[in-house]
Amino acid sequence: MGKRKNNQYQKPETDRQSEYYKLNTKAVEDLVTADESNSPQVSEEELRAYRSGPRRKIPGWVKILFVKFWFAAATCFFFIWGLSGYLADLLDLLFVTGMALGIVTDLLTNPVLRFCEKTPGGNARWMMIPKKGYISFPLNILYAYVVLFMVFMLYNGINLVCLWITGTENVIFLGVEPVLFGLFYLGFDLLFIQIKRRIAGHLQAAMRGVV
Repeated sequence: MGKRKNNQYQKPETDRQSEYYKLNTKAVEDLVTADESNSPQVSEEELRAYRSGPRRKIPGWVKILFVKFWFAAATCFFFIWGLSGYLADLLDLLFVTGMALGIVTDLLTNPVLRFCEKTPGGNARWMMIPKKGYISFPLNILYAYVVLFMVFMLYNGINLVCLWITGTENVIFLGVEPVLFGLFYLGFDLLFIQIKRRIAGHLQAAMRGVV
């Protein structure tokens, strides 16, 4: 009798397999149809616990500044240092370097910044000419000449001040090298971009006032 009672409450093997199959089928359907509307809210702290990679990540703006600095420093290395022995005239060297800086900005620096964007146009505020097109190529070259001229004047100003302080003549206290050139170029680039943004902001505010 005891054996019959135990068998009476035990489900057949086929029923258990059917329920297991239904359970797994439902789990797959839930996974496939999951989206933001039917998924539970999960805190950012909990998501961070399951993400791979280092916990402390480099901020995006640091990466952007490094990219802009690195391309300017590399251009100085290959053109100012590389061609200084072949182009004796300073104006010729500056002409070639300015063109190279504009080409590098249009074909390398800005595309890298666009590639690193989390949202479309997210890094446009770090570019003087953010829109890509046929007109951006000559504009980037012209802009590079302006920035290069300011860097050249800064080097001259520093050396003139050093000559005036020391009372010496025909001495170059600060020569051109890639790291400091890249920092100077980056600094003037960010300054001009900030001026452009301020002017654009004032113009937009004035247009709203007129309308």
